[in-house]
Amino acid sequence: MAEIDAKAFRDFERAAHDRIADSYHAFFAPITEHAAAPLLGAAQVGAGMRVLDVACGPGVVARAAARRGAAVTGLDIAPRMVAIAAALNPDCTFREGDVESLPFADASFDAVVCAFGLGHFPRPERALAECARVLARGGRLAFAWWDVPERNRMHWIMLEALQAAGAQPATGLPAGPPMFRYSDDAELAALLASAGLAEVTVAPHAFTHRVAGAQALWTGAMGSMARSSALVQAQPPAVQQRIREAFERLAARHAAGEGIDLPVAFKVGAGRKA
Repeated sequence: MAEIDAKAFRDFERAAHDRIADSYHAFFAPITEHAAAPLLGAAQVGAGMRVLDVACGPGVVARAAARRGAAVTGLDIAPRMVAIAAALNPDCTFREGDVESLPFADASFDAVVCAFGLGHFPRPERALAECARVLARGGRLAFAWWDVPERNRMHWIMLEALQAAGAQPATGLPAGPPMFRYSDDAELAALLASAGLAEVTVAPHAFTHRVAGAQALWTGAMGSMARSSALVQAQPPAVQQRIREAFERLAARHAAGEGIDLPVAFKVGAGRKA
């Protein structure tokens, strides 16, 4: 694995998600929203609880927690994500910040949740340790991350298209953590345990997401997947065209009527602070 420059990767993630925030909200938030109920259930979120939503994006999980009667704070590294979340969820509090250096005192929250932020943290162990620090004793933490591409076709199609087109690593992009490391149950459980959490569980979840067609899927993926879209855009024009053609061929395998039905799968890992 390439050595990760934490600052360079963090800067990339901040800039990329700031740029794609609006398109992410339009296309990808309806997908990530499927994790809200499993996450909040695993964290046992209820009325009156203080909840931190880490890497909150446009605030879909925060909104679901607020509907349960929780007092919710959302945090994201991208300013535009924070602005969208705040505009859509006036009953929650949102602020910009880095998960590796949370701007909260110890034991500030009764639950900490995170939907699909894990693979975007340059040092996951440090991020989990910070989340555990701000969690009150007896509180629960729950993180969702994607399953392997074979069961998660939203990512598989793009990754397969890149490989089929012969895309080369882009020298200008900082190395990041392995995207599917925490798709493995044992790796996700070990990460949670490394933060001192007890009663660790990992549960699989799956659903089917419908997209209008290959064009909508391509546009949505390029406007939502920060690392993959940056890799596509770094390729020469001829390679970009091959990627697009391969993407459309692979997407066609999931055609259903006039649209595309994509299997999507994720894991929720959870634990309690002893």
